[in-house]
Amino acid sequence: MPTVTSTDGTTIAYHRAGAGPAIVFLPGAFNDSGTCAALAEQLADRYTVVRPDRRGRGDSTDALAPADAGRYDVRREIEDLDAVIADIGGSAAVFGFSSGGILALRAAAAGSRITRLALYEPPFALGGLADHTPQRLPERLADLIARGERGAAVELMQLEGIGLPAAVVEQVKRSPIRPHLEAIAQTVVYDAAICRPPNVPTDEMVRLDIETVVISSLESWPGVRSAAEALPARLARAHYAEVPGGADHGIPAEATAKLLDAFLGADVTR
Repeated sequence: MPTVTSTDGTTIAYHRAGAGPAIVFLPGAFNDSGTCAALAEQLADRYTVVRPDRRGRGDSTDALAPADAGRYDVRREIEDLDAVIADIGGSAAVFGFSSGGILALRAAAAGSRITRLALYEPPFALGGLADHTPQRLPERLADLIARGERGAAVELMQLEGIGLPAAVVEQVKRSPIRPHLEAIAQTVVYDAAICRPPNVPTDEMVRLDIETVVISSLESWPGVRSAAEALPARLARAHYAEVPGGADHGIPAEATAKLLDAFLGADVTR
């Protein structure tokens, strides 16, 4: 598994497959490189598909100790992405899922060498999420992580950061995936910071001259779907597209791959 060293010494591991123009997949909260695996597999015969483990997840490390999680700066994850892009050839399209979509847009606005952007249901505070602005969530999560209360941090992020019903949070608490969620609990501080209020596109994002598609699915949560529908009007070169399926903020791999292939197809040498 290839690795690169980011600016602050964090090791970023990534999966790479296929051949052709590069696409880097950035997942969201509670996700690792496996989140977009099925989607990447659909595209690997035409593209170089690259799935990093964001810092603190999977096979990647994290230069921040738990006690220092509150010092997180999104620029560190932009540097992580830049290191991966440099390692795979110097430029790439980026597919960002959920808060990973906001991270991708932040990176593009900061000057990362991104050729095109595909943003799948980025949870900006727009549309039905306009009032979803939990106060001081990154700080409260960081405090829990510093005190070793990883389970409490998982539940707080699920309830206030994602907006899951309390009954669903209780079910997850008893599910086999709970130990995995606690293992990467420090990273919810990062995703909460990426989505920190006011959580609307910045002036740099609005002026961004990169062709962008904002994607949502027909069966997704109404809030993230309406936020995705509202986003393209805030960006200079963006349009909205939808795919069938995708219940509960999931990614329907086959339909999304077909859409991405149409969006990126002009860059493919056949």
